[in-house]
Amino acid sequence: MDEPTTLPLAPAEDPTLVLLTVEEAARRLRIGRTTCFALIRTGELESIDVGRLRRVPADAPAEYVARRRAAKRAA
Repeated sequence: MDEPTTLPLAPAEDPTLVLLTVEEAARRLRIGRTTCFALIRTGELESIDVGRLRRVPADAPAEYVARRRAAKRAA
């Protein structure tokens, strides 16, 4: 009898994404959507307009965290 084949789990985040929705960025940062919009509004989290849409570059959440960590070490 053959062993059942299992399919590998799909990655939680697609590494090929260039832009994230605000909701996706919030999930990566483990924060709420409203907090994410507040970070965008203050310029702490980079975002761009694509037509009428707001998108966050895929590397922006990691850059935000790196800046916060550097600021904490400097304090």
